[in-house]
Amino acid sequence: MTTNLTGSTALITGATSGIGKATAAQLAALGAHVIVSGRDKSRGDAVVAAIRSDGGTADFVAADLSDEHSVFQLAERATEVGGGHVDILVNNGGAFPFGATADTPAQQIDDVFAVNVKAPYLLVAALAPAMAHRGHGAIVNVTTMVAEFGMNGMGLYGSSKAALALLTKSWAAEFGPAGVRVNAVSPGPTRTEGTAPMGDALDELATAGPAGRPAQPDEIAAAITFLATDQASFIHGALLPVDGGRIAV
Repeated sequence: MTTNLTGSTALITGATSGIGKATAAQLAALGAHVIVSGRDKSRGDAVVAAIRSDGGTADFVAADLSDEHSVFQLAERATEVGGGHVDILVNNGGAFPFGATADTPAQQIDDVFAVNVKAPYLLVAALAPAMAHRGHGAIVNVTTMVAEFGMNGMGLYGSSKAALALLTKSWAAEFGPAGVRVNAVSPGPTRTEGTAPMGDALDELATAGPAGRPAQPDEIAAAITFLATDQASFIHGALLPVDGGRIAV
């Protein structure tokens, strides 16, 4: 099985930092033309510049995943910039608020589900049919370990990602027969710019797993990259835990 992605276009949401940034670098290193997406142009341009300096091919397309019009434009622009096709879609961008149910504003519920569920749904709806028509493609959704068990303060975040986990299986059943593989990666605590405000709480959360430490973004990206390549050619509808063994305890 080859890991050569030359000739493929990969769209990664939330790719200006953390797991998405690491995934963009790894896919580009395998030859994919990477479409880096996020809200911050300066950070996106920096990711693109780093990939290009390493000999890869990348472009930045700005998008706000909370705005459905922006999501539709992202699908159109990524296809255009990618030479008329998107072969790999990584739904990595997400909102991850923590807090008590009683303290959650109603608008925040809509906002989180718009980014974590609606945006991936719209991107798959826009891009997967063309993948199916070509007879190949890979979609990798990024969920979370707290989509699979209850944790105090993480109900909103966890439930939105649990919806994405179910959609992964539904899309695998829908698009798999046409050659489009749909899978998901379920990360545990990961040290990124987005989780920095958690401070020591991130390390405390990580101690519950056998690894006893938070992941680095590259470790999660490696699993995403695996599922995007032909090395995972017989894997459909899987939820791959990359959580330091938290699933075992």
